[in-house]
Amino acid sequence: MESGEWRSKIVNQLQARNKYETAAFQDIITFQSRLFDNVNTLKNENLQLTLVNERIRFTNTDSVVSGGNPSAEKIQALEQKILVQQEELTSLHRRRGESAQQIISLNARVQELEKQLQTKDVTISENTALIASLRAEIQMYETNMSELQGLNQVLRDEHQALQIAFAAIEEKLRKAQDENRSLVDRLIKYKAKDADKMNEENDNFVKKKSDKVRKELEEAAREGGSRSSGSPCSSEDKIIDALPYYATVLPSKVALRFDAHDGEVNAVKWSPTDRIVATGGADRKVKLWDISKCVIDSKGTLVGSNASVMSVDFDASGTFIVGASYDFASRVWTVNDQRMRHTLTGHSGKVMAAKFLGEPAKVITGSHDRTLKIWDLKSKSCIETKFAGSSCNDLVTSDGAGSTIISGHFDKRIRFWDIRSEMSANDIMLQGKVTSLDLSRDSNYLLACVRDDTIQLIDLRMNTIVRSFSHDSFKVGCDWSRASFGPGGRLIAVGSADGGVLIWNTHTGKLETILKEHTSAVTAVSWHPQTGILASVDRGKRAAIWGDL
Repeated sequence: MESGEWRSKIVNQLQARNKYETAAFQDIITFQSRLFDNVNTLKNENLQLTLVNERIRFTNTDSVVSGGNPSAEKIQALEQKILVQQEELTSLHRRRGESAQQIISLNARVQELEKQLQTKDVTISENTALIASLRAEIQMYETNMSELQGLNQVLRDEHQALQIAFAAIEEKLRKAQDENRSLVDRLIKYKAKDADKMNEENDNFVKKKSDKVRKELEEAAREGGSRSSGSPCSSEDKIIDALPYYATVLPSKVALRFDAHDGEVNAVKWSPTDRIVATGGADRKVKLWDISKCVIDSKGTLVGSNASVMSVDFDASGTFIVGASYDFASRVWTVNDQRMRHTLTGHSGKVMAAKFLGEPAKVITGSHDRTLKIWDLKSKSCIETKFAGSSCNDLVTSDGAGSTIISGHFDKRIRFWDIRSEMSANDIMLQGKVTSLDLSRDSNYLLACVRDDTIQLIDLRMNTIVRSFSHDSFKVGCDWSRASFGPGGRLIAVGSADGGVLIWNTHTGKLETILKEHTSAVTAVSWHPQTGILASVDRGKRAAIWGDL
């Protein structure tokens, strides 16, 4: 049926084309037919005239033979008629020649048109073949499209089934998370109850112990007063006198100043063995600086962090360095070759502090996710998680074995942890958020920088605050502002929001000096453990080295 339609379409097209091309020559064809008719008429007239002429000639011949004398007028009339007929014949012959020439021209035109017609027939046949191939291709594409539509429908059905399965799994996950959250809340409540009970017992123990010590000190003071005429020393002064004394020169001038990072500098720490200082910044790098030649020499750049580095710490041998980052992870590098050795991931919040725990193979980290995590670098895994219940800003370990951990938190508490126990042993409540902690060399005293613009000195043997340091020009500039003990324990340093570095004497409580160099808030300070050189960094990418190199 489709083939019949194609043929009828071609016949209709040929008839239309023939009608169109014939209409242009209709007048010529009509004129040619008229000429043929005129020629035939003239031929008949010529034949009749020839017959009449012969008849007249025969009549004249007969007349001559018979001896008659035709009239001269009649003969003249006949001759005149013959002349007219000859002229008409000549005219007809001329017109016949012109018509013949037109016929020749028209025949040539017809032949040319026939050639064009043949060319168009060839084009039509080629286009017909092309149409057939295109129809076949269309048929193939329609078949492919129907197959693809079927496949698409199958994929949609599978996608819908997967969506339903995903929704079911997501619902199951949400229920599991809710259950886990409920369990964690219950666990925190139970641990809080245990902590409260333990704190109560510890407070009773500390109270009894402090009463006993106070009585002994009062007795010693009375005995000293009876033997000497001088004024007796207060119990606080006796405690401060127990700090180990090492000669530390008070820094008074800037030895070196340099741009440490491309943005804020958040942390600074001296190597325990060399004159190398490490800095961590908002440009996601930890940088090592060598000042052994009394100039700043870049020792290397430790890369790998994906966000700001918030704290740095060396191990006891100065071989490894750990950095805590805002990208929820901590990283361990080797100092000599600056290669990254470990990436510690597992926290769900930014990591504010990371310290080596007694040995290079263990690291403890504190995070905003309200947990502390202990990592074993040999197994490359977290071996213990301690739930603090509040964001941790800094932490220290109170002995060489790393069995006791002290952490400072957003909820204004300092918590003490025994590595062998899950719960906090006890805590100390302060008047503001704890931004940093530092430990004296003999591990008897703890220095806490507090967001209420004070520095608290705590005797760890009695868990009591023995001195508080403050000044009108001292303002804590950020939640991670780091204070530091001097190497002898008699000096402490901390940076202020106005760019000053304040140094107090722990024995007298006197503000010894305010060092002015920085133009933006000082975030961290660090004393060199042997020489007493002080390093400070600020939020404007600057670092300064204070003292005589």
